[in-house]
Amino acid sequence: MADTVARAQEPVVDDGPQDLVEAAGMPVGSGVIKPGYDPRLTNEDLAPLRNQSWGSYNIFAFWMSDVHSVGGYVTAGSLFALGLSSWQVLVSLVVGITIVYFFCNLVAKPSQITGVPYPVINRVAFGVLGANVPAIIRGGIAVAWYGIQTYLASAALDVVVLKLFPGLAPYADVDQWGFLGLPLLGWCSYALLWVLQAAVFWTGMETIRRFIDFCGPAVYVVMIVLAGYLIYKAGWGEIDLNLGEVKYTGFDAVPIMLGAIALVVSYFSGPMLNFGDFSRYGKSFGAVKKGNLLGLPVNFLAFSILVVVTSSLTIPIFGELITDPVQTVAKIDSTFAIVLGALTFTIATIGINIVANFISPAFDFSNVSPQRISWRMGGMIAAVGSVLITPWNLYNNPDVIHYTLEVLGAAIGPLFGVLIADYYLVRKQVVSVDDMFTMDAAGKYFYKKGYNPPAIIATAVGAVIAVVPVLWTHGPGMHTTAQYSWFIGMALGFVVHLGLTKRAKAA
Repeated sequence: MADTVARAQEPVVDDGPQDLVEAAGMPVGSGVIKPGYDPRLTNEDLAPLRNQSWGSYNIFAFWMSDVHSVGGYVTAGSLFALGLSSWQVLVSLVVGITIVYFFCNLVAKPSQITGVPYPVINRVAFGVLGANVPAIIRGGIAVAWYGIQTYLASAALDVVVLKLFPGLAPYADVDQWGFLGLPLLGWCSYALLWVLQAAVFWTGMETIRRFIDFCGPAVYVVMIVLAGYLIYKAGWGEIDLNLGEVKYTGFDAVPIMLGAIALVVSYFSGPMLNFGDFSRYGKSFGAVKKGNLLGLPVNFLAFSILVVVTSSLTIPIFGELITDPVQTVAKIDSTFAIVLGALTFTIATIGINIVANFISPAFDFSNVSPQRISWRMGGMIAAVGSVLITPWNLYNNPDVIHYTLEVLGAAIGPLFGVLIADYYLVRKQVVSVDDMFTMDAAGKYFYKKGYNPPAIIATAVGAVIAVVPVLWTHGPGMHTTAQYSWFIGMALGFVVHLGLTKRAKAA
């Protein structure tokens, strides 16, 4: 298939009556705005980039920041406690992360070729106005997770503070000094991290790039040091790659392995969907693919092995299995080690939060009203929303998380399916960049009043069916089926969009 993008020969930048605010943290003028672009669809943050400069290491570091967090640590550790033998878990990891790698390359290509973020490339499939549907869905999920990840990072920071200043313990008691379910110390930690993340974000995408270039490797250093310390204390013979009793062998292990594969794909489904927000900065598609290869199969496998080695050694040393790295560090009888470890994992969580849950809604909300909401303003809307939902209450109530985030998450699969079906099979990888920025009824992506019915219907059908096993978990076979809700939604979105589009063309 040809990698074709319909562009004008000489792009013209319309400086217009704009203030000198960097486009998504890039130098002024980075977004190529042509005179014919409609203001209702355009600002410098959403316009095609003039220069794409990210190399393979930047993409590799992006994935390191996405993987190397407390959530990634716990997720990887949980796979080794499913009752499978270690080789079965490693096979599941390799298969799952290879699927993620393949899908990320599919999502990356249209945005890298055109230089536009995820919500803009969706205008091709959903229509210039219909693209707000996937943007709002993805943005809403990101806001909720942004709040939860900030809370988890603040909890790690609390460990450091209490270790250094044990007299503050009463202020960590929600019954004594609590407000809206969070103690005073928690509020202070949350507020500090909220401000720090907003400050990093506000300085722009280049600062974020440098920040994530540092975060991922920093966690590796601490993880290796932590593993080395535990090996020194326990000895090499205590390493066990099975964190639980092996319960499944032979064909009985296949359903569990498939569930593990689905868990890996689901864990990455959010950043995978809007990966175009980052691949647009790639200097070539080859550089993006290389960065994905290093950051996903290679990096995730190495990180997972480090996780299971570290977790398994907590049993002989501390007498219990600890899958939270912050709690592991807190058990070490060294203030320096506790402070260094907890701060590192706090920084790592900030890294994943910015790349996975801050930048996404920044572009998504900006896409809704480009002239009123800049990239920075979109990010701050997400940041404020993350406080209003009191994420600590969400995190501490599994039922609320289940029904709020998983219901929204059921729509991620169909959105992915529609985007991939449209770009690769309907458009044959041929996209007109200029038509993504026009409200002219004759534009290729205006469809019916700015909306493309096949894409909207396909998303709705896929989401409704995918959410059934999520909500009806006690139904016959629903608990198992719920593990595959992303795949179900993706397949339905893909097939229904393709079918309706072909039917419309034939009509």
